[in-house]
Amino acid sequence: MPETDKQSFSVTFWGVRGGYPKPGVTTNQFGGNTTCLEIRAGRHLISIDAGTGIIGLGEKLVAQHRVDKSPIVATILFTHTHHDHTQGFPFFIPLYIGSSVMYIFGPKLLHQDLEAALARAMLPPAHPVSLDELNSMRFVRNISESESIVFRAPSAAPEVCNVFHECEACLPGEVRVQVMRGYAHPQGVFMYRIEMDGRKMVVATDTEGYIGGDRRLIHFAQDADLLIHDAEFTTEEYLGAPASKQGWGHSTWEMAIEVAQAANVKQLALTHHNALHDDDFLAQVEQDAQARFPAAVVACEGLTIELD
Repeated sequence: MPETDKQSFSVTFWGVRGGYPKPGVTTNQFGGNTTCLEIRAGRHLISIDAGTGIIGLGEKLVAQHRVDKSPIVATILFTHTHHDHTQGFPFFIPLYIGSSVMYIFGPKLLHQDLEAALARAMLPPAHPVSLDELNSMRFVRNISESESIVFRAPSAAPEVCNVFHECEACLPGEVRVQVMRGYAHPQGVFMYRIEMDGRKMVVATDTEGYIGGDRRLIHFAQDADLLIHDAEFTTEEYLGAPASKQGWGHSTWEMAIEVAQAANVKQLALTHHNALHDDDFLAQVEQDAQARFPAAVVACEGLTIELD
């Protein structure tokens, strides 16, 4: 593809917290919303997770819809269904608009379909509107490690194919999402690799490091243009008194750097910040991280990273 024809490929952070939202004057710089990423790959819109950050994304999409009158078409990829990755979903305004089209994918956890897990979170008395009552057109599907999602023509629905039998090489401008299942949480978590025109980003939240690095994740993220990695704890928090965080299913920023270096990634964005880490704390983490890996950044709400 000629350089002049290269399509935009970017990620914008709408929520960067783990656990629970933390609004307030001490989190204004980095933000207090829980996990949500907006990925723009050509004309395709992909959201990773639906923490409270997706509420702001929805408001932006609806504002655009009121101006250009075109339907809102989006794909939501869930890494897993813990509360901090789903709590904004019932408040995502495009779900209530009849012309909206939503393609929703994620893991089948503890033998429960993704759709059933989302529906349960919206049942009364927890929420006044059930999943079935939403006006939008929705396609909800479980996926697995043996499948990938392919976005072909800009207006076409995403296709799910078996990586061993059905997947063809992507043509210029097409987008492919690959899946890796992690086991930092007992029921599993999905990592996603999104690729377009030789560029790729990897999203690895709710993952915990191993001695020598997570070899599966290192292979999955090899030579990525951008790795977005969980960094909820410092080493002192992870190991220290009064209670070690080992086994909680989250990484330190040092673990994230270890993966980034071993995988030879170009950029590293640290995310899923501990709700107790205020702006000053995270600014110090960023300074310490960049001393070891200059291409590292601590993700903040509103940050957009373009993949060249």
